[in-house]
Amino acid sequence: MQRTPGPLRSYVESWAPEAVTDVDDLHAAPVAALSALLDEPAPVATTGDPLPPLWHWLYFLRWPAQRDLGADGHPRHGHFLPPVPDRQRMVAGGRCTVDEPLRLGERAERVSSLGAVTTKRGRSGELLFVTQRHELRQRGRTCLVEEQDIVYRSGRTSTPHTRAAPDPSATPRPDGHWHLPLHPDPPLLFRFSALTANAHRIHYDTPYARDVEGYPGLVVHGPLLALLMLELVRRDAPSRQVLSLSYRLRSPVFAGEHLLARGTPRDDRADLSVATHRDPAHATAEVTFTER
Repeated sequence: MQRTPGPLRSYVESWAPEAVTDVDDLHAAPVAALSALLDEPAPVATTGDPLPPLWHWLYFLRWPAQRDLGADGHPRHGHFLPPVPDRQRMVAGGRCTVDEPLRLGERAERVSSLGAVTTKRGRSGELLFVTQRHELRQRGRTCLVEEQDIVYRSGRTSTPHTRAAPDPSATPRPDGHWHLPLHPDPPLLFRFSALTANAHRIHYDTPYARDVEGYPGLVVHGPLLALLMLELVRRDAPSRQVLSLSYRLRSPVFAGEHLLARGTPRDDRADLSVATHRDPAHATAEVTFTER
């Protein structure tokens, strides 16, 4: 008989991990790899070039030993993983302020710390929201500060996800001024998993995603949706410098679906979203720009 977990807050009342510092030289290879995945020219190539917003997710990666992975592909243990039994993890959204861009090929320092820890009750039960804060520095200056909200639950939902199989022929409406389509297939998701050291099996193991976690197919990475939205800014407003951004990941997109990143500029900001024929806002973001 499976033990019913206690209130999630009780597991983290005394959990207080210390800050951790990592360094990375921001080599060009990950930028070239993500550009190839998106079928786009590399946005930067020379040492000192500014890294596009959120592309720092390609760096400061951690690769745990294979024996330290759980059945779902996520690490069993980690400095900022809350001590919740039968833990399931999902990125919910985040925020980032940019004082100045990170520069390619120059050593950067990331200081990570624990932010807010709160509990909420959702349709599937109690949820634990953990905010992780990162300060990224170069040349002794803070370049950007990021907060990422990650939601955890204990145990699995009692019923599978009631979603129909993806329709590979349906396309979303091209609303807004900026548009960037993507038709993610299993090789693309596999390559993005490798680029970001993400071994969660819902992104590359179809039988697991369907039979264990109850999805109708492979799940598109939430961070990939966020990066795709920011690509709209890089492509359609290349002269504007991002001052801040916030994003929310609202509902999953599946391999084989046609998705469309859409954006509308509004003076000093832009509203962004990712749509399929099923949902006009699987992910949303707002970007503000520095003054011209």
